[in-house]
Amino acid sequence: MKTEAEKLKQQEKERDFFCIASDAFGIFARRSSIALGSAWAFAGAMLVILVWVLSGPMFHFSDTWQLVINTGTTIVTFLMVFLIQNTQNRDAKAVHLKLDELIRAIKNARNELVDLEDLSDEELKKLEGQFKSVRKRAENDGSPSCHTEPSELL
Repeated sequence: MKTEAEKLKQQEKERDFFCIASDAFGIFARRSSIALGSAWAFAGAMLVILVWVLSGPMFHFSDTWQLVINTGTTIVTFLMVFLIQNTQNRDAKAVHLKLDELIRAIKNARNELVDLEDLSDEELKKLEGQFKSVRKRAENDGSPSCHTEPSELL
């Protein structure tokens, strides 16, 4: 029988290029978001803008001078979109997993509500309507809505 370390080494060898690239991008995105979200990064960006503005008279505020900042900011914005989206996807997944764990851990919680993000928009609207009616009923009769039976919602 293989040891656990040998199994992990074999799994690592079997990983395809896309898994490795995805993991590498994830690491890069996390580190970049930390660095680029800092006050130092903001100060650096302000310094670049200041240098650009101050260089305007030297270049006679030419079209090329304006094109430099436009091109630079467009490229930075384009790349930042992917970093921000990756970071938000990871954060959203972590929050969903934490909420799923809390739902599963609470004895009277409705486990049917785990993975709501996988429902269609129509199903979510229907469930939202059911929650609204339960809340209105609870407000009308003074009973707490958290004691609603799961069968009343789903």
